[in-house]
Amino acid sequence: MGLKPDFTREEAVALLKKYNSERFHLQHAYTVEGVMGYFAEALDYGDEKEFWSQVGLLHDLDFELYPEEHCVKVQDLLRDAGAGEPLIRAIASHGYGLSGAEFAPEHEMEKVLFAADELTGLIWACAIMRPSKSVQDLELKSVKKKYKTPSFAAGCSRETIERGAAMLGWDVDKLITDVIMAMRSCEDDVAKEMA
Repeated sequence: MGLKPDFTREEAVALLKKYNSERFHLQHAYTVEGVMGYFAEALDYGDEKEFWSQVGLLHDLDFELYPEEHCVKVQDLLRDAGAGEPLIRAIASHGYGLSGAEFAPEHEMEKVLFAADELTGLIWACAIMRPSKSVQDLELKSVKKKYKTPSFAAGCSRETIERGAAMLGWDVDKLITDVIMAMRSCEDDVAKEMA
């Protein structure tokens, strides 16, 4: 029996919106929710898909209001909302080495979140420059070209992406390809949430 989410999806969305109102942050949360659900299935954790998705949805819960305490403040916010330690630990671990969060990613799900979080932003920045404004026709070579330009999506840390890929034992090309596929799988759902 795998990990189960602490909240219904409706409760989790309400919690997300309690602390986040900026369109960018909401879209990122829904995207990472879909990406994490995709990876749960792809990596044979299908029985934990809802938990992985909830980790993705709530991973930046504190970022909009408490950017200086990101991945630290979230622990209190989640505890106050009734979350259990597995969810709190999983979310806090994506700030390891970056923001004072003391939990290193250990579970494969935590490593996926660490690796994919920044990369989703970079891939989305690539996609919106395309005529289609979509990830559906975005390919690895296009992302790699932009990835090598430090000024492009400069807020997306290449070092974090590379550390995350290494944690998973993947090369960066595999990580980018898999995250593109994950984002394709949830693009329509994200668009519906944002409509």
